Amino acid sequence: MIRINLLAVERGPVAKKKATPAVTAAQRVTIGAALILLSTIVGVGWWYWSLHTEGVRLDDEIARAETEANQLRSVLAQVQKFEARKAQLQQRVSLIEQLRKGQTAPVHVLDEVSRALPDRLWLVSMGQRGADFTMEGRTTSLTGLSDFVGNLEGSSWFKRPVEILDSQVEQTAGGDLVRFTIRATTQNPEAPATPAPAGRGAPPAR
Repeated sequence: MIRINLLAVERGPVAKKKATPAVTAAQRVTIGAALILLSTIVGVGWWYWSLHTEGVRLDDEIARAETEANQLRSVLAQVQKFEARKAQLQQRVSLIEQLRKGQTAPVHVLDEVSRALPDRLWLVSMGQRGADFTMEGRTTSLTGLSDFVGNLEGSSWFKRPVEILDSQVEQTAGGDLVRFTIRATTQNPEAPATPAPAGRGAPPAR
């Protein structure tokens, strides 16, 4: 009896089919291209995200810088106002000091005139032109006028001589009345002395 193995014949083609490769070259190219595209997308996305993050950080720094600049502007404006106010106050103080210095001499002059007034003599008016004072007054005797002139000449605030411009004696019910006008030139003994100009033979200043 003859036996034929049919299974061996049927398995032959099947074995050949399993031997063919599972991934073709075209599929490998497609997979490689997909991986390259995916890596490119990931790289571009990371690059875009880093740029966005850096832009947000720079925007925050710019906003902080603008805030600090505004604060510095306000502080600078306040400092400028303070400096202007300080300059105004210094000018006022200087002006007040100048006025005080300018008022010192008239106050001393009036004080000296008041001290020089003898009894029974009074002033009616007083005028000033430069350093010259013109005074009009009344007294009951020529002796009082002489004493007044002598007292003014004895003061260090008046130059000698004190000139009597006019004097008239009037008869009144109460007795004689002398009307007078005098002129006195003032000087400031507290002012520093002006150095005399050096003569031809004077030694040079050192």
